Amino acid sequence: MQDSLGNTLSLTDGASLGAVNDFVEGFISSEARAVNVLGASEDASPIVQAYCAALHMFAESRDAVGNATPFLHRAQANAAAATPREQRFIAAIAAWTEGDIGRAIALHEEQAREYPRDLASLKLGQYHAFNTGDCPGMLRLALAALPASGDVPYVHGMAAFGFEQCHLMREAEQSARRAIGMCRKEPWAHHALAHVMLTEGRLAEGLDFMQGVSDSWTGLNSFMLTHNWWHVALFLIDLGRDAQALAVYDQQAWGVEKAYSQDQIGAVSLLARLELAGVEVGEARWSELASWLEVRTHDQVLPFLDLQYLYGLARAGKPQADELQRNIEAYAPGAPPSVRAAWERVCVPAARGLLAHARGDWSGAIEGLGTALPRLVEIGGSHAQRDLFEQLYLDALVKSGEPSRLASAQGLLQRQLNTQPESRRLARQAKAVYAALGLPTR
Repeated sequence: MQDSLGNTLSLTDGASLGAVNDFVEGFISSEARAVNVLGASEDASPIVQAYCAALHMFAESRDAVGNATPFLHRAQANAAAATPREQRFIAAIAAWTEGDIGRAIALHEEQAREYPRDLASLKLGQYHAFNTGDCPGMLRLALAALPASGDVPYVHGMAAFGFEQCHLMREAEQSARRAIGMCRKEPWAHHALAHVMLTEGRLAEGLDFMQGVSDSWTGLNSFMLTHNWWHVALFLIDLGRDAQALAVYDQQAWGVEKAYSQDQIGAVSLLARLELAGVEVGEARWSELASWLEVRTHDQVLPFLDLQYLYGLARAGKPQADELQRNIEAYAPGAPPSVRAAWERVCVPAARGLLAHARGDWSGAIEGLGTALPRLVEIGGSHAQRDLFEQLYLDALVKSGEPSRLASAQGLLQRQLNTQPESRRLARQAKAVYAALGLPTR
């Protein structure tokens, strides 16, 4: 048997083929049907068990490894009957559960070279590379698979995001548009093109594009759905359409799957950005959001996630923010070697800075965030996502009121405004800084 991409399978129960294809196709197309493989979990086939383990790991919670391990053990127990491709995938999932992300990425890179139509492995490899700030690795994975899988639109979307994260905007747009030309419903390519347009300051065009394809965002997993609406909200904020941006938060970006990590950090980020843009979001929204974050204090799965949980809890005035801060500092020195530096040298100072900002300690925010920002890529996240931390740092510089810090803020703001001339948000912020510095408003 083969999956829908032509990869040989060692299924013991042919009835599981549909569930396997739902996982493969659903995963690469960001559709919720990927979870259907859990319905075949009674099938002892190693690849079925490995796919179930991967789904549990995507919960990105402190319980994920424990929930994934029984499936992984069943996959490993029967791995001798699996194909070499399946065996490598099982090994990659094992490395993931052990926290050895470097080894997991290496295995996915081998898979992309030897089995370039195993696009589920490719996308999982890109996920790990993304979370460790390895943008060239994301692109390298996609380019290895393209010659043999160019007939699949989703691989072009994966390449597009890899290009964009490497600041190769022309190539990113070309790949995204090729993917969309092959399949209009390609939300990852929509997402990549939104990144390009945001980076290049094409704000009105980006908003029109994303709203124009939003009718195709059906049957998606909650992350892809809410994240694409998050991008719509970013365009609205920069264009000064604040009420519409807040409505996107209330109606599309928050509330699809409130228990899921990615939905939570998107909500934290969007509320913070709205406030930084001068929008009154109300304490009730922060309090309601924080009620979902209180269980996250012991997670320490990805530093990028913990930092946003921390800010959401601190901004809502929850005591769990201090608990999470302590747990981050305790976890960092013993983190797996491949990610330890990101926890110790980036996450710890950034966490101190975020906690300080949420509590109005502008000097503490400047110190902590200023230390972390030069290496922020190491904690993962996209350029657009990490921009939140830069905005908070800039906000602390301005609110400190100190002339030297206002001078730093002027330089940061004006450089951003030069590349984002359509941004009313940046123009408002720059006007206030110029006035405080006694300079003529541009």
